[in-house]
Amino acid sequence: MSKKIIVIIAIAISIVSCNKQAAEVAAVKTAYVDTSVLMKEYTATKDLDAKYKAKGEEKGRQLQAEIDRFKQEAQNFQAQAQANGQAWAQQKGAELQKREQQLAQAQQALSQQLQQEGGTEMDSLVLNVKKTIKAYGKEKGFTYIYGTGDSNASILYAEDKLDITKDIIKLLNDKYKVPAVKEEVKK
Repeated sequence: MSKKIIVIIAIAISIVSCNKQAAEVAAVKTAYVDTSVLMKEYTATKDLDAKYKAKGEEKGRQLQAEIDRFKQEAQNFQAQAQANGQAWAQQKGAELQKREQQLAQAQQALSQQLQQEGGTEMDSLVLNVKKTIKAYGKEKGFTYIYGTGDSNASILYAEDKLDITKDIIKLLNDKYKVPAVKEEVKK
């Protein structure tokens, strides 16, 4: 008889445990954020893109002026090569080749510099977005907030009502302070 009681108690405990787990599963609150849309609509991302586009154009203009001077010299070289002889042409040709390599290296260095600087700022921006989403999730009682987008297809299907992308964009844009430089331009 005591074995029957132990079995009955074990079954009762497992039923209560299953009911408790089922209740916990039912309480899971989830949502998702389309990170592609978020990064396109977040004002800080737009400002960062504009900043590095302008920076690239400014530094690119300086380099382009040097490239244009080089092209002019190369054209002049072709015209002067026959008049100045083979020895001059070889020496000047070597100088032009060296300069062409230097300009190519300068272009590559500029590109790498802009990518590195922009990447560092973008990493900081992404970290801020993650912190904001985490705080939003805690505040709103979410168990999970998933991310999806063009390069992050972790969600293959979800109901539209679970999409909180617009809420997160509004929250981030409301918190974002426009850099002082941009405000001076508006005045």
